Amino acid sequence: MTDFNYPNMESPVCPLPLKHNESIVMGHGSGGRMTRELIERVFHPSFTNPPLDAGNDFAHLSLPDQAGLQGRLAVSTDAHIVSPLFFPGGDIGRLAVCGTVNDVAVSGGIPLYLTASFILEEGLPVEQLEQVVRSMQAAAEEAGVQIIAGDTKVVEKGKADGMFISTSGVGWVPAGRDLGGELARPGDVVLVSGTMGDHGIAVLSARGELGFDANVQSDAAPLNHMIQAILEAAPHTHVLRDPTRGGLATTLNEIAGQSQVCITIEEAAVPVNPVVRAACEMLGFDPLYVANEGKLIVIVPAEEAGAALTAMRKSPYGQNAARIGSVLPDPQGRVLLRTLIGGTRILDVMSGEMLPRIC
Repeated sequence: MTDFNYPNMESPVCPLPLKHNESIVMGHGSGGRMTRELIERVFHPSFTNPPLDAGNDFAHLSLPDQAGLQGRLAVSTDAHIVSPLFFPGGDIGRLAVCGTVNDVAVSGGIPLYLTASFILEEGLPVEQLEQVVRSMQAAAEEAGVQIIAGDTKVVEKGKADGMFISTSGVGWVPAGRDLGGELARPGDVVLVSGTMGDHGIAVLSARGELGFDANVQSDAAPLNHMIQAILEAAPHTHVLRDPTRGGLATTLNEIAGQSQVCITIEEAAVPVNPVVRAACEMLGFDPLYVANEGKLIVIVPAEEAGAALTAMRKSPYGQNAARIGSVLPDPQGRVLLRTLIGGTRILDVMSGEMLPRIC
């Protein structure tokens, strides 16, 4: 077995401490003594909680007491293959937790539990793994979720780019809460929680591929607390979505297609960090297509847009929130951009892959 729920033994083997300069070897994925040492020394100190510590291949979970009101589960899963593993403002561990927490939260759900699966490459320094695990636990604590089960596998050197992490999330959607990409309606207002493209440019900078020092941090963050505040202030919100791969433009196209509406945005209203804009101009990128990992799109009836915007700006992750556009009936399935020079152009889905291995 290689899962985190390693069964307790009456006479447990006392593992030797991991050396400071120790690296992952194939034996760490064997399911035997070395696997147990890795779990006990690296994973358990950060992820310990009652469901995990029970030592089973499963976790019994408690859902919130809804006082007789009906609700439903929200479940999401994601995989993370960012390169490099560490970048300004985050790392693959924070990315994994925040990404899955946000996927549950944009459904209107309250994230509760995560599972995590690690594929480790032979030769990965254990110290780096420990750093990633601690980062995951810090992000989980900030979000208010528990990592309650997991698994570890090791592959030969050269086959995993250091580390891959897959996470799944479980949350609870209160009764009466209904959000989805198919629910945007003509007359709605489009809001975003902050500057676009920060994560993609931060990762590119960490690779040394910009040719200059871009002082920009990844925006990777758990947005669930901000989302709950938005839904309390604007309970008739129609759509929440985090614009990750493909950026703002691709995500808005997905929503326009699901709802069969036209979304029109004002280029001048979309917040972009000046450093990100400069990097994009230099490299020929459009910041509207660059990935984010801690930003939110909110599509809300016009009468609740002000309340939603105020709620966003009260969060540390929404201080640069802005109203960027509106929803129209036609042309259906299209996203239109009103440009800085006063023209209008179609903002299409991203073609190909602009920035590989960013999330």
